[in-house]
Amino acid sequence: MDGMKSEIKFMLQGIERYNPENIKTLEHYVELQAREKGYDLEANLALLKLYQFNPTYTNLQVIVQILLKSLTNLPHTDFVLCKCLLSQEVLEDSQITNILYLADLLEMCQFKVFWERIHDQADLVKSVSGFEDSIRRFVCHVISITYQTIEEKVVGELLGLVQDNAVSYWMEQYGWKSAEAGFVTVSNQEEIIKTRNITEKIDIESVASIMASC
Repeated sequence: MDGMKSEIKFMLQGIERYNPENIKTLEHYVELQAREKGYDLEANLALLKLYQFNPTYTNLQVIVQILLKSLTNLPHTDFVLCKCLLSQEVLEDSQITNILYLADLLEMCQFKVFWERIHDQADLVKSVSGFEDSIRRFVCHVISITYQTIEEKVVGELLGLVQDNAVSYWMEQYGWKSAEAGFVTVSNQEEIIKTRNITEKIDIESVASIMASC
């Protein structure tokens, strides 16, 4: 993966970036990213741009993988960048509209609905290794900046998990602690808010003009 990343970076320099003969190589690179949990936004955007210039070469399955990979990098805006390079015809394809809906659900933090949709359409995301866990990292990010305490049952629902040991794994990864009555302590407010001593230095020269005008 790393070796090919260097090769692709060299390939995309200068005018070669727009050479349609590179499409097959870039498509293979996308499949490699999906299989080995790698990610290269610049290369994926370059491929989408080549599809724009050469619509007859458009490979819908590769576009599906690119969009799904961009979702794994939330909360960054990679998905929007990729979406803007798609033609209207591609945007109206049923697979693409499903992914757009998934993206909307994640943006609105409708995680329970998202997991229901994923479970109903498992075939859509199976081509991207580690997709679900990447989304769970994003969900944990949202939980971390939103809650101080939350019910453990709700954590499982937001993460799309039903097994207690699976929920415990993610709690451990993010340093969350089990509390009384089935709650989870996500953050300690005293740890978040830290006092700071602010010292202001104002010399007489900086206010002399103001004093003179009074």
